[in-house]
Amino acid sequence: MNDTASDSIFDLSVNDIQGKAHLLEEYKGKVLLIVNTASKCGFTTQYQGLQALHDQFSSRGLVVMGFPCNQFGAQEPGNEQEIAQFCSLTYNVSFPMFSKVDVNGSEAHPLFKLLKHQAPGILGTEAIKWNFTKFLVDQTGKVVSRYAPKTAPADIAPDIERLLE
Repeated sequence: MNDTASDSIFDLSVNDIQGKAHLLEEYKGKVLLIVNTASKCGFTTQYQGLQALHDQFSSRGLVVMGFPCNQFGAQEPGNEQEIAQFCSLTYNVSFPMFSKVDVNGSEAHPLFKLLKHQAPGILGTEAIKWNFTKFLVDQTGKVVSRYAPKTAPADIAPDIERLLE
């Protein structure tokens, strides 16, 4: 795998939307739903469904993680403060949001390089096609499933339920 030092998600670090660094190892033992998000996308209303999953499953060990990305139609033009305010005021988002990242190309965040490598898309392509691509990661850090942007968060609930059993 190119450009990533590790095959484990838990060896990576991310910055939250306030800019504070977090080692992903703090999420060991949790089920993660990692999503590249955007505030001005046709799928932006999925924040509602993602928040519903957070509300339903966070007490059992699910962590929904939003990563704003401006690589698709420039649909996330704001800075982190504007994004955080939008998510809070418009969708009452209380799950963790992280700093804006690239998910494709040479500047792609190592987390997304790893996710794409572990769970390629249709016909084996690793590239993320659009905002709100979702990756479901089990408690050991293994990517279990990759979901298309059009997949509603509610449709992922049965898969989350199985992992939390």
